[in-house]
Amino acid sequence: MKAMVLAAGLGTRLRPLTNDRPKALVEVAGHTLLAITLRHLQSVGVGDVIVNVHHFADMVVDYLKKNNNFGMRVEISREDVLLDTGGGLKKAAWFFLQDGGSEEPFFLHNVDVISTIDLAKMVKSYRDTNAIATLAVQQRESSRQLLFDEKGGLCGRQMGRDQPPEIARPAHELRPFAFSGIHVISPRLLKMMTEDGAFSIITSYMRLAGQGERIAAFHTDEYYWRDLGKPENIKQAAQDLKQKLISQ
Repeated sequence: MKAMVLAAGLGTRLRPLTNDRPKALVEVAGHTLLAITLRHLQSVGVGDVIVNVHHFADMVVDYLKKNNNFGMRVEISREDVLLDTGGGLKKAAWFFLQDGGSEEPFFLHNVDVISTIDLAKMVKSYRDTNAIATLAVQQRESSRQLLFDEKGGLCGRQMGRDQPPEIARPAHELRPFAFSGIHVISPRLLKMMTEDGAFSIITSYMRLAGQGERIAAFHTDEYYWRDLGKPENIKQAAQDLKQKLISQ
């Protein structure tokens, strides 16, 4: 399988840790966020990865060369202007469509999350549900929630606690879950992304769900997961590593 690691963000929430480096090279107990992500993907057989870069881009390139790309084939997608998750993936679509493309799904993984999510089970869930994309979700507090029907299909989103929900597809019952920053995606999706410029991939998911495509939930409450977007979360993850809640 192939994967894309989303690493181009400015990491403003991580300041001052990102004053002199990209967020991908911020460390948790001596391991960079990029290394942690690549090893997790590698553990399920991913050997081909594309990483998008923007902030301190050359530092990421040099780091990968110094570490022999962690034994993987790694391509770089440079973004002169930040393109967000959807725009970033659309720019890198060639990586997944080259040589005539493939029917094999690929991972899209935020660099600033750490987890023990079973990626192999996530791929199996994707195959079992015949979805165009499968999203790792959890029951947890978040100001932004994705809304799924009783069969785990995406129907809408809630962008703020005081905002009305945005519904793409009506359902008898809507169940809110927080997104965990990991996707398994069909290459078919890439040719369906009609949005341009900088845009969130959730915008594409919402439009496609409204058109009848299945965007499925993969529930990950049983696994360890942490957002590493803030300095205090980096410190907590380092403690979790020391306590063997996660391993690297």
